[in-house]
Amino acid sequence: MQSSPRRRPLDPLTTGAVALAVAAVSSAAPLIAFAAAPALAIAFWRNVIATGLVGPWALLRRRAEFRRLLTVDRREGWLCVLAGVALAAHFATWMPSAQLTTVATATALVATQPVWQGLIARWQGRRLPGTVWVGIGIAVLGAVLASGSDFAVSGRAFAGDLLAIAGAIFAAVYTALGERARVTVSTATYTTICYAVCGLVLLLGCLVGRVPLGGFDTETWLVIAALVVGAQLLGHSMFNYALRRVSATTISVLILLEAPGAALIGWAWLGQLPQPLALPGLGVLLLGTAVVVLGGARAGRRVAPPPVPAEAGPPPV
Repeated sequence: MQSSPRRRPLDPLTTGAVALAVAAVSSAAPLIAFAAAPALAIAFWRNVIATGLVGPWALLRRRAEFRRLLTVDRREGWLCVLAGVALAAHFATWMPSAQLTTVATATALVATQPVWQGLIARWQGRRLPGTVWVGIGIAVLGAVLASGSDFAVSGRAFAGDLLAIAGAIFAAVYTALGERARVTVSTATYTTICYAVCGLVLLLGCLVGRVPLGGFDTETWLVIAALVVGAQLLGHSMFNYALRRVSATTISVLILLEAPGAALIGWAWLGQLPQPLALPGLGVLLLGTAVVVLGGARAGRRVAPPPVPAEAGPPPV
């Protein structure tokens, strides 16, 4: 069994990068809830703008790789495309959920991505340790408790809960596809294809659903810019930077801080708090998700083959 790579001690810069990343992704749901625009339009613009920022650099530096994906390695190219479709489905479900239910509930439910990642791995034939199954059971119980309290109060909030869970499932599919594509595809090329395909799918969704893509006030455009700079680019970039010194498992657990962080921002800025009956359920849900992540990490250290799904890295937000 190979020993895990030795990581250098944390330095103030890495600690600051992680704290900044958590704050950046925690701001996503409150910003979406605040914006005076359809969630689907916001999702479209944040991906199109992000593609415009990373795409030209990738096309300039990775032209040979793009040609290879179009001619020789078409399978990997299709994996990137399918990942972009799954990412669009994630945004199309989770982002509206933040406008239908509370920020805290939407963020906590979408944070269950590692749970669905584990179930996808089991469907692919990987064995999951008992600890992971225990964590999945705890997380499902928490989701039932949290969503049940919303169902008793508001059908709108319950619909938001279901969309947030769907967003977590699509995020898991996106990560599973990306895990396979990233074996041979660089980060810049993969990101460019994913964001471009995601933006195109969301554009089609907006056209079919007659969702307006313009006419927003200045405040809404500033929100979209903040989402691009914060959750879309800065948050994930800082997490990826920290991976040089911090394990993927630790990053996955730290991402769970997005839920209380978003809840705090939603309370201070928007005056939102989840239903009192939902709070215990949200706590149980996050506990179960943490058990899945940590249990999967232990299995990954014992077994040399493919890493446990929870190690796949930061989910999209």
